[in-house]
Amino acid sequence: MRLAFRSFWRQQPFCENLAVYISNMSKQNINFHFHNINSMEVKMFFQSIRKKIKSVSVLVIILFMVFSFSDKNLGQVDNGKCFKVLIFSKTSGYRHGFIPGGIKIIQKLGDRHNFDVKITEYAGAFTDKNLSKYQVVVFLNTTGDVLNETQQAAFEQFIQSGKGFVGVHAATDTEYDWEWYGGLIAGAYFKSHPKIQDAIVNVEDHSHPTTAMLPEKWKCHDEWYNFRNNPREKVRVLASLDETSYEGGDMVDHPIIWCHYYDGGRAWYTGIGHTQETSDDPLYAEHLLEGIKWAAGVSSDD
Repeated sequence: MRLAFRSFWRQQPFCENLAVYISNMSKQNINFHFHNINSMEVKMFFQSIRKKIKSVSVLVIILFMVFSFSDKNLGQVDNGKCFKVLIFSKTSGYRHGFIPGGIKIIQKLGDRHNFDVKITEYAGAFTDKNLSKYQVVVFLNTTGDVLNETQQAAFEQFIQSGKGFVGVHAATDTEYDWEWYGGLIAGAYFKSHPKIQDAIVNVEDHSHPTTAMLPEKWKCHDEWYNFRNNPREKVRVLASLDETSYEGGDMVDHPIIWCHYYDGGRAWYTGIGHTQETSDDPLYAEHLLEGIKWAAGVSSDD
């Protein structure tokens, strides 16, 4: 990239040089990264600007063009969005009424926070080529067996390439016979649930971006899953249920929100996501937003 820039720089007048170079990079779908130019080239760059550009207004425009392609835009996709999210909501078991509302929440979040959202219930979308477009796949209340072996292999490759998974609520009621997926959700498959009711979510870790906005004790009205296995030893538990605050919990130690790095990628799960009350809660929307961003690698752990 540096050699291409240097040779092009020497051959043409400055303004034509920069405009044509950026245009060519765009056509080749190559990001112009300002950090790829060494310090001497940066010095030469600004010396040339001072010599060749007299108008302050033109200088501002040129600098804007250059820095628009700099590191602050790393990870942007072709349409100017920061990253792409695929929502997958196929069900072969119980179908949650929350799915349409959950889709709307994520679509609105994408509009407000500059990421692209695609929606599918078509398992055929799980190919290496198609999944490579996305940084995160959200399993939004999926249930039962939703992918065949070829599609499973594509999703495994997706995670192994460093991408992210977000599981919402019934994502743990999915793919019981797929061992790799069991590891992705830390073995915490759905076992049972009591009636829908209020419960207190105890936030254990406020240093994580997905729980930083939540109160220490978050009262929610939802459907509370008991899990076959406690995931605590395999994941970073971010929040757990206070089983004394509702009826029907049977785990004693009851993680409900967690994250971990898995097989080269990131996995984040929230057990909350069943009721209209949850859908209407702005704290939940922010919680879900940060889960998506963390899985995409946009935000850090602390």
